[in-house]
This record gives sequence, structure tokens and C-alpha cells, in this order.
Amino acid sequence: MRRWNPFRDETLTKRQAVLAVGLIFVIAGISGWVYEELFYRINDGYFSWRGHGFGPWLPIYAFGMVILLFATAPVKDSKWKTVLLCALISGGFEFLVGWAIYHLYGGLRLWDYNTERWNWGNIGGYVCFRSVLVFAAAAPFLIYTLVPMIEKLAKILPDWAYTLITAVPFTLFAIDIIHGYIIRGL
Repeated sequence: MRRWNPFRDETLTKRQAVLAVGLIFVIAGISGWVYEELFYRINDGYFSWRGHGFGPWLPIYAFGMVILLFATAPVKDSKWKTVLLCALISGGFEFLVGWAIYHLYGGLRLWDYNTERWNWGNIGGYVCFRSVLVFAAAAPFLIYTLVPMIEKLAKILPDWAYTLITAVPFTLFAIDIIHGYIIRGL
């Protein structure tokens, strides 16, 4: 098995693997949006639309999960190493992205742990221990549960059906990112 191959099924074609990564991207973005909707309902006492686009997804979760998927590939046989690596990388990624957005976009904050209830270990409002714990638990769940399900889906569905259920949501998400973050700006 290649060192950076995040898939256990070595019979996946390159096309199937690329489409799988696209579907993981979408599912992680939607999962992040659901998590935030629920968390902020508890934290603030009411629902508020999380995100910047038209769809129920958040790009940082999508990009973060794909980074974690490939970064943990060499240690995927060890669940403890995977959890630890997910915690370290997701915490670093969240801090780096939060810090960069704040400094590159004139003080803009897409999230701010300074204003939340469960913000222990808060570092500048960019990252906190609770968020790292959530990512450290969620990412391995996706790696060990979601990825094998998508691998099976790639094998049992006709190519056109697999392409449709992976490429369409990914394309919509990509258009949303391009429109909301690049064309309209943050």
C-alpha cells in the first residue's frame, strides 16, 4: 500500500478515489455545519445560520477533514496514533486559519472562542481544547466508518451513479465556496 493512500481498498481506481475524497469533503463540511448549529443552539439559546454560503456546510471542516484523511494515512492502522495526530493537526490548522483570516482580513473572525461557554484552553479565540477534542473524536470516526462505507459504495454502484452522488454535491459545494468566499469575498 502506498504510504499516503488513505483508502484500505487498493482496488479503487484513481477516479473512484478522487470522487471519494470529494464526497468526504462534502460530508465533513455538512457534519461541521450540523455540529455548529447544535453547539450554538446550546451556547446561545437559539438557532443561527452558521456559515457564509447558501448550503448547509462549512469549508474549514471539509478542508480540515481532507487534510486529516491524508495526514493520518501512514498511521491509520493505529487508532491511538490517528486520534493523537487528528488532535494535533486539527488544533494547529484551526489556529493557523483563524489567525490568518484575522490578520489578513482586517480583524475578521469567522469564529471566536472568546465569546463561548465551553472555551477551556482558549488561545486567542482561534482554538480551544473543546474544539480540538471534538475534532480528535470526529475525524477518526469519519476515517474508520465513513471511508470504508464510501469504498463499498464505489464498488457496488454503477460508475454513473457513483459519479452522480459524489460529483454533484461536491460541485455545488465548490460553487458555493467560489461564490461566497472568492467572488463576494469573506
